[in-house]
Parts: sequence; C-alpha cells; structure tokens
Amino acid sequence: MERFVDVPGGRLFSLADGAGRPLVLVHAGIADHRAWDPMVAGLVAAGFQAIRYDIRAYGASTTEDVEFSNRADLIAVLDAWGLTRAALVGNSRGGQIALDTAIEYPDRIVAVVGVAAGLGGFEGSGTAEELALFEELERLESADPPDPDAIADLDVRIWVDGPGQRPDRVAPALREAVRAMDRPLYLPGRVDAQPVVLDPRAAARLADLRCPVLAVAGALDASEVAETARHLEAHAPNARAVILPDVAHMIGMEAPDRLTALIEDFLRPLGAWS
Repeated sequence: MERFVDVPGGRLFSLADGAGRPLVLVHAGIADHRAWDPMVAGLVAAGFQAIRYDIRAYGASTTEDVEFSNRADLIAVLDAWGLTRAALVGNSRGGQIALDTAIEYPDRIVAVVGVAAGLGGFEGSGTAEELALFEELERLESADPPDPDAIADLDVRIWVDGPGQRPDRVAPALREAVRAMDRPLYLPGRVDAQPVVLDPRAAARLADLRCPVLAVAGALDASEVAETARHLEAHAPNARAVILPDVAHMIGMEAPDRLTALIEDFLRPLGAWS
C-alpha cells in the first residue's frame, strides 16, 4: 500500500507491507526507500509491518527550498499510518535521523536499530586512505556543476565496496542499484531543503535515549562507523553494538537475512506495540 504524506513545504512518499508490529525504515543518504527492498519479505514473515518512506527531496518525495525537521517528517509518517508508536530501523544518515527522533519524541519510539548509523555531534577517526577518499568526495560534491557520475562512482567505492575493498567484493547488481539511487541526487534542477539539526546534538544527549538501541556496523566500512556503534554501546543507557566482520555500509542490501534476524531477536522481548 502506497501513501503520500503532506508535510510543511513538502510531500513524502511512503509504502507499507505486512500487518504486524510496525517498523519504520529510514534509508541512507546515498539511497532511497528501495534500499530496503531486499529485507521486506523477511520482515513481514517475521511478523512486522515494514513501512518505508523517502526522505524529503529523495526518491519520489518532494520539497520546496525551506527549513524543516527530519524528526517532524518522520513523526508525520507515523501519524499518516495511524501509529501511536513504532520501532525505527535507520541506515547511515537514516540512523542518525532515527536516533534524533527517539530523543526528541521519546513517547513515540519503542526501539532503534542503527545500521551503520551516524550520531550527530560524534566525530570518529579515520585511516589516511579513508580521509583521502572523503576529501576527494568533498571536492567532487563542491564542484560547480557537480559530476553526478563521478560522485556516484566514488560513493559506491566508499559505501558499497568499503574503503580499500575490491570492486568485485559484492554483486554488480548491488553496486548498480545504489548508483541508480545516488546519481539523481546531483542532477541539475533538483530542489533540496535545509534540515534543522537537533540542538543540542544527540552525542551530548545520549542519556535522553529511553528506548533500547541496537547499533549494527560492518568491519569493512569506514572506521568511524564501528566507532560510533561502540560509542553508543558505551554511553547510551540501553544500547548494544554488533560488528559484522564481512560487510560494509549498506548492510540491509548486502546481508538482508542476517540483519533481519538481528532485528527480530532484538525486538522480540519488547512484545507488541502499534
């Protein structure tokens, strides 16, 4: 079932599968809702309602050039589907949005699964190779005009293959799927908006995380991602980190069955919610 959600200055595309305990899946900054497609059947079979949506200005979602809150947009998705509470699964930037939302709206969020999640205000370290890749990515993104193909190619090298990993480590179809979602973000004429960040940032407010958190990271990802997961485990009240040895950043696409099993095991003790 598909549904558009009107938000101030924008319109969000969302869709839902299944009829169990609701999970809202928040995609990475190089993707859109389609990144979760490999996991939907498994989540539904595990007894969840899997709700995906496109963040403002991604995929089929649109926006005007306005200031907005990603947290308020996410709550608007819950409201549109008639949900009092939901668990959140967020990848990368989507993980940061999920954690921020759990802090700002603690009564609406029952749990967060951060998948290679960012954490606002936390700065990890990086190897010399990783820093060089990020500097090159920043150079490409700041070019006028940017080259969508060059940016998408480098994003795939960093986030799909993993820094320093072989380009044949994952299936070509996975690399092409991410490239197809990422490239349109840099095409001329795309209208973006200005997200208002959580203030103070989440890293300074981890004590406000009332819900349990599972932080999943891949050992083949950039170093700071596993550091973030371990930081959450060490400093949030009820957080656990799991580092998978053989995956990179797009874990839901690369290892959907393993991630689904982790989510199911993590959420099973929480009982029902809606």
